[in-house]
Amino acid sequence: MNNIRSIGHTALTWAQDVGLLVIAVATLIAVGFEIFSMIQAKTVTLADLLLLFIYLEVLAMIAIYLDSGKLPVRMPLYIAIVALARYLILDMKNLDTWRMLGVAAAALLIAFAILVIRFGHTKYPYREKDGG
Repeated sequence: MNNIRSIGHTALTWAQDVGLLVIAVATLIAVGFEIFSMIQAKTVTLADLLLLFIYLEVLAMIAIYLDSGKLPVRMPLYIAIVALARYLILDMKNLDTWRMLGVAAAALLIAFAILVIRFGHTKYPYREKDGG
């Protein structure tokens, strides 16, 4: 029984690593396409920079996971805030007031969630034997 569990754990670890590799390669390809489009347009906009920042955050999240074996919950939240900011910047002219307020409120709620998580990690840290 223990041998089957070990084989299953190894298979899942390999599957995770392959999935992370696919995500990393796809992200690098997307970065290349974005840089190529900026070169073709001969201009760099704030939206381009924010998109590149999102790509870098995804790569950083993958690197942290590969180094520690743990996915930090805050990283996807940071990515979400940048994505919401990018959405506001790109579609500001097309957004009505309520939608703009909704997106801003969503970013504020995510920022509040990050603060709560940070507070929880400092006030109630994981014990080493709990896997934290």
